[in-house]
Amino acid sequence: METFFFTIVAAVAVLASILVITCKNPINSALSLILTFFCLATFYVMLDAPFMAAIQVIVYAGAIMVLIVFVIMLLNVRTEAGRRSSHTVLLGSLVGIFTLVQLFYVLNRSSLTGSKGEISPELIHRIGHTEIIGKALYTDFLLPFEVTSILLLVAIIGAVILTKKKI
Repeated sequence: METFFFTIVAAVAVLASILVITCKNPINSALSLILTFFCLATFYVMLDAPFMAAIQVIVYAGAIMVLIVFVIMLLNVRTEAGRRSSHTVLLGSLVGIFTLVQLFYVLNRSSLTGSKGEISPELIHRIGHTEIIGKALYTDFLLPFEVTSILLLVAIIGAVILTKKKI
């Protein structure tokens, strides 16, 4: 039953991700991306990582997608009514085929190492996901965390400056 559920969710995730790049309307594309985020959250639940699933829904499907939809509406993006030229479709198809060939080559030539990390499932059940992630985030990865927050702040300030008509 678990494999069947995984297959259904994976099929929905693949279909939604294809819709993200093929929809002509940017709002429909954003809604498809939200569905893809929910499918990823379901995968996290299936992997016994409920904290990551909640963060996926709250941060990505909630906050980030609201920001993306807000920017789409703010910029008043219109859909293209014109047809695509044949050379761009051909070039995109060639790049896609080349990427698939590379993917299959790498998957056939590589092997899993089987090395175990320092965090075991017993440790996760004893301490909890949130505490382990919090300790790693605020001790080992404090600098990248702070750099990311500064980068997001600069992006927000840049978006505000670009949208203002008069400074």
